[in-house]
Amino acid sequence: MAESFIHRPAAFLDRDGTLIVERDFLGDPDGVQILPGVPEAIRLLNAWGYWVIGVSNQSGIARGYYGAKEVEAVNERVIETLAKENAYLNRIYYCPHLPEISIAHNEPECDCRKPATGMIENAKRDYPIDLAGSFVAGDRVADVGLAHNARLPGLLVLTGYGLRESELFGEHDAPDVIADDLLAAVRWFGRKMGFPDIP
Repeated sequence: MAESFIHRPAAFLDRDGTLIVERDFLGDPDGVQILPGVPEAIRLLNAWGYWVIGVSNQSGIARGYYGAKEVEAVNERVIETLAKENAYLNRIYYCPHLPEISIAHNEPECDCRKPATGMIENAKRDYPIDLAGSFVAGDRVADVGLAHNARLPGLLVLTGYGLRESELFGEHDAPDVIADDLLAAVRWFGRKMGFPDIP
């Protein structure tokens, strides 16, 4: 459709602990459990015309816990499960690297592991994204760091590791908001932007 080529903002969403229950290195699609409120949050983003893009650090690949095939199967399950609730996630990008392992193998540090902006740059190449009005949401300091590095609002959710991570911020690297979950974060952002609170 022609509208697919229209530049529009994106919601860059962490996967584990933000969209789905944190499992610590999930390599089995059967372990996917969507967190409460996530489908409604994504339906709001869909209604507002946002690209909805997952951005996930998956160092389990570098650690040898599972391969890219397993990560992609989990990502597919997340997208399919949400679609059954009329909540549409366009794609999930992931970083397979871990700095310690790259250094041990004399490999250059990647530019995709959050808080680096490589996954956002990849998404911008694949989709007509307008960064004005875009944001990042996640449960880790790295997610907020990604937002700051991309000069976007960073929304911290208290699901997953969020409660623990919320204590790690200083005055100058704090998130724009700390919300109970993704739905609360998206609603906060929508109010800030003047969007209607209806999915």
